[in-house]
Amino acid sequence: MKSSGRETVSTIMVTVGLLSVMIAAFLPLIHVAQDWMRYLYAAGALILLIGRFVAPSVKDAPLRLRRLLHMEIWTAIIFIIGAVFLFLPSTGGKDWLAFTLAGGFLTLYTSIMIPRQKLK
Repeated sequence: MKSSGRETVSTIMVTVGLLSVMIAAFLPLIHVAQDWMRYLYAAGALILLIGRFVAPSVKDAPLRLRRLLHMEIWTAIIFIIGAVFLFLPSTGGKDWLAFTLAGGFLTLYTSIMIPRQKLK
């Protein structure tokens, strides 16, 4: 199956965005780069969201698959909300971590279920 240029760009953006979020979430665990970690996280979340919107839409797909694809967009929005909490001084400092975990679990779920739905 030949992939389109739009699909390739989307895949690259999503991969870069998720890797940036993952690296930024890992840095505080090893006490490195506390200052610019939030910028890396926010940039990754934004790249992820743009990559999800760039992805080609599947109009004739089954309803469950379309819902899973929409869930991927909401997952990117959850990471954006986590990035906002990184920049708010009034938050407890760990609120972004809850959104990162929620986004991570949803990403894991959709990455398992979408290929299964495409095989049906």
